[in-house]
Amino acid sequence: MSHCHYHALSSVRRWGGNAEDYLPLHQWFDESKKIIADPRHRALRHHAEGIFLLETIFGVTIRNSDGRDIPVRLVGEQHVTEDLGRIPSFADWARLIQPMPWILRGNPAGSPGVDPEFGAPVPGSREHLAAIG
Repeated sequence: MSHCHYHALSSVRRWGGNAEDYLPLHQWFDESKKIIADPRHRALRHHAEGIFLLETIFGVTIRNSDGRDIPVRLVGEQHVTEDLGRIPSFADWARLIQPMPWILRGNPAGSPGVDPEFGAPVPGSREHLAAIG
C-alpha cells in the first residue's frame, strides 16, 4: 500500500473503530521514509523484529473507538503483509546487503581482516582472499 491512511482503513475493516485508532501504528512503520523515500525504507522496520518493537512501543493492545482491545502485533503483521506479501526476518533483509569495503573496515579487536567474534577471516579481506587462494 502506498499510504498509512489506506493501511488504517484496512485495519478498520478487520477490527472496527475508525482510521485514527490505527494511524499512529501504521505511521510508525513508515517513518523510515524520512531516511530513504523508496521501498528500501522497509528494511528498517518491516520485519518480525519490527513488529515486536511496535508492540514494545505501543503496548500489547490498543483500544479502538468501538471499545475493542486490538492486539498491536496483529496490526503490525497486517501492515507488513500488505506491503510485502509475507513477514520477513531482519536476516532476510540483511542478506541483501552487499558488504562494501567501508563496511568491513572497523575491527575493534585489532586484528585486521579477522572477525573478532568468530576468529575467521572477514570476507573480502586480504586474509580471506589468501585463505581461499
